Amino acid sequence: MRTAAVIGGGIGGLAVAAGLARRGWAVRVHEQAAAFGEVGAGISIWGNALRALDVLGVGDAVRDAGARPGRGGFRNRRGHWILRGSGEPGDLVMVHRADLLRILLGAVPAEALRPGERRQDFRVEGGRAVIGEETVDLLIGADGMHSAVRRAFWPDAPGPVYTGHTAWRMVLPAAGIEPFDGSETWGAGDIFGAFPMGADQIYCYAAAVLPANTRLNSERAELRRRFAGWPEPIPSLLAAVAEDAVLRHDLYYLPPLPSYVHGPVALVGDAAHAMSPNLGQGACQALEDAVTLAALAGTEDGLRRYDELRRPRSQWVSARSRMAGKLNHVANRPAAALRDTALRLLPDALLRRSTAPLLDWRPPT
Repeated sequence: MRTAAVIGGGIGGLAVAAGLARRGWAVRVHEQAAAFGEVGAGISIWGNALRALDVLGVGDAVRDAGARPGRGGFRNRRGHWILRGSGEPGDLVMVHRADLLRILLGAVPAEALRPGERRQDFRVEGGRAVIGEETVDLLIGADGMHSAVRRAFWPDAPGPVYTGHTAWRMVLPAAGIEPFDGSETWGAGDIFGAFPMGADQIYCYAAAVLPANTRLNSERAELRRRFAGWPEPIPSLLAAVAEDAVLRHDLYYLPPLPSYVHGPVALVGDAAHAMSPNLGQGACQALEDAVTLAALAGTEDGLRRYDELRRPRSQWVSARSRMAGKLNHVANRPAAALRDTALRLLPDALLRRSTAPLLDWRPPT
């Protein structure tokens, strides 16, 4: 039986473990935290990622756990629509990270899970990977932006780069909030997104241009100051959110790697291509990685084919996401108004063609 060790028990790590287990591999998932889970808020699962989850047999469970945000789209600072979504079923599901992790955990054999294990002693001997005293056919680095696996086998790779933006995320009860279609509202330098998430929750996020490591006395007070006077439902949402419900993280991305594979070692998710969240594709690309690697590992030249398929696409998505971030955060008001007008005039057919390469991905067979 072929053996694999997955370092990191987040979305990408659990997904690749589930995929390999379905193909008869003996898998172990080493997670440094004492329990499997993830601190976070909501997450966007687009059609490309839903197809990946269908391969793992959990797509319908994720659809049931989340919510479709309606037609939605992008608005300007005054609440006028810049772009509207297609509203087509299956385009997008908003789900809590905790629910997605719970569903993926259920797809991994219980005996494969190793919480509370921080592994950093990696090497390759005789064409196989060695983790401490354990030897496996395949070692998978799914341990995030600060990956120990990447440091071990790509020691000269550049570290994370600050995008220039910080982000707030929060989940609040839907009770007392008037129903609304999910949307992202753009100002000059700031954005605010709000989406229904399940039957009784709302997921919100905001982003702004700030120096890295900026300290604030109150995250909620900063949000209320920045977004005072913005169109509904933003004021009502910020009035309802609790102080301890607001999470803030500076946003970073990884410069491109020359390969995601080193002998019997492969990287997935943020360990390979951490990207800015502007296209909502970070977790989606990790899921694409996971099902692709699970399908190809163990086949002739499987890891080489994995790299050939995944590296160009994920690096293209990352670059496109950074470009979207620059567009979203145009700080000059006249330039922001010009951006909004230009996007509003784009034909729907052109918009669909521009997003098709991103969302029309199909899993390998």
